[in-house]
Amino acid sequence: MLTRGEFDAILADRRNLVIDGALATELEERGYDLNHAMWSAKILKDDPDSIRKVHLDYFLAGADVAITASYQASTQGLHHHYHMREDEAVNLIKKSVKLAQQARDEAYCQGVDPARKLLVAGSVGPYGAYLADGSEYRGDYKRAKEEFQVFHRPRIRALVDAGVDLLAIETIPKMEEVEAVLEMLRDEFPGALFWISCTLRNAHSLSDGTLIKHLLSLVERHADQLVAVGINCIPAGMVLGALQHMRMYTHLPLLCYPNSGEIWDARTKTWSSDRSEGGNLDREVKKWQATGARLIGGCCRTGPTYTKLVAKAIA
Repeated sequence: MLTRGEFDAILADRRNLVIDGALATELEERGYDLNHAMWSAKILKDDPDSIRKVHLDYFLAGADVAITASYQASTQGLHHHYHMREDEAVNLIKKSVKLAQQARDEAYCQGVDPARKLLVAGSVGPYGAYLADGSEYRGDYKRAKEEFQVFHRPRIRALVDAGVDLLAIETIPKMEEVEAVLEMLRDEFPGALFWISCTLRNAHSLSDGTLIKHLLSLVERHADQLVAVGINCIPAGMVLGALQHMRMYTHLPLLCYPNSGEIWDARTKTWSSDRSEGGNLDREVKKWQATGARLIGGCCRTGPTYTKLVAKAIA
């Protein structure tokens, strides 16, 4: 895992880092059926090499950071849906890291400048993703702090043991879950770097209604390990207002990786409304940069074409 000094040097040298785009969307584009509670973790189990190929395409499109295919791959979820023992689930999570690392090696072999440091971020999705009912966009589930920690601990340990560069604590809709994870990272994984990325109800509050200023007051106390704080899987049209609001309350690096603007229906497991993968992205990225976003990418329903546009806008 990177040290804080190493990460800060990379960010200072590059100024901005490009996060990759959606994994599940790109797998669907390649013909895979992800209409399953385990989503991309189903493909991680059934056809892992396809995951490696997607990571490679994102690196070749200009991504600096690959997010592992572990968003949905909690040990609890793998046991519930596939009856895996904990050691089997842990090994599958570690495989998600190995696939991204292999793709990185291959990207260098295919012409990526070896002086450009490509990173692997271990995805830690919310408890709401395990519920598979869309609650990562609502934050309306209730669990005790210890329950959140029991849920997240095995996956985080597997990702750290497998050698990720940092952790992507992402799509978190709920303040209590953020608090539980931050406390555990501080006490049990003090050497782990991470970012925190949340879903929003509006530009001023998380999906559970917590004011963003309260989130930022909390994460400021974990600045030794936290490399950036921000938002993901919200429509691009919400990003600028949210970043501007966040900048009022923190000087930490910000990050954003919005979705395409479509709406997820958890009941039918389908997306509705128009998909946008371009448009005025160049202009929007420059506004996000100006507001303090240092890590920028895409989430659901974006792909390598989107990543190329982000990389071009940043360059």
